[in-house]
Amino acid sequence: MATFGWAYINCADSGSVGGGGTGSIGSIQFISGAAGSRLTSGSNNFTFLSASNKVHLTGTLVVSGTISASHYHIENVTEIDASGSTYFGNTNDDVHVRTGSFYVAQSASTSASLEVNISTQVVRVDGFRGGYKRIGANNSTSSVATYLYGVAVAGDVNFRLHSAAGDALSGSVYVIKDEVSGRAGTITVRASGSETIDGAATYQLSGSYPAISLYSNGANWFVF
Repeated sequence: MATFGWAYINCADSGSVGGGGTGSIGSIQFISGAAGSRLTSGSNNFTFLSASNKVHLTGTLVVSGTISASHYHIENVTEIDASGSTYFGNTNDDVHVRTGSFYVAQSASTSASLEVNISTQVVRVDGFRGGYKRIGANNSTSSVATYLYGVAVAGDVNFRLHSAAGDALSGSVYVIKDEVSGRAGTITVRASGSETIDGAATYQLSGSYPAISLYSNGANWFVF
């Protein structure tokens, strides 16, 4: 049976006095040096401040996986490049606020298809398609989500507008168009409650393919 005495092992110093890693106070340690002479080192560019519980990085961070954060704040950004689709928000009550003008174009060298200019307070689009609904039953009611209404039911038709004050709010615009050829009857457009259309409770459309454009001032409807 073999017996052992004591042994002294001289561990290689990691590169600093007392065997500790090098680098400034608060620096996050990393391995440096050539193969066979690795050292534990640190840098002022990569630090953890225990007082503020923050990690500070000066330089470029490359992430091949996913960054997950409860709060994401970016400063002094001149360009954000992303390939593929991007998504903002995950519930219908999310609100995304942008300060400044907004442009949507095929590329940086092409003109904008959608432009929101804050300086002039003008919105410009190359083309526009509004929400459309075919009215195929009498006594239908408009809604906030639809812009164009095509009345396709024959005979006398009653069509009620949703509230200009409670739902539409000021500046809302809607179009109602008769799609029946040779209509034998009238389309009566009615305001909700005590609201009016050009000062009256109703507005009638008759003749060959009539149409009406309306806007809300937040209290009543007006024809234009």
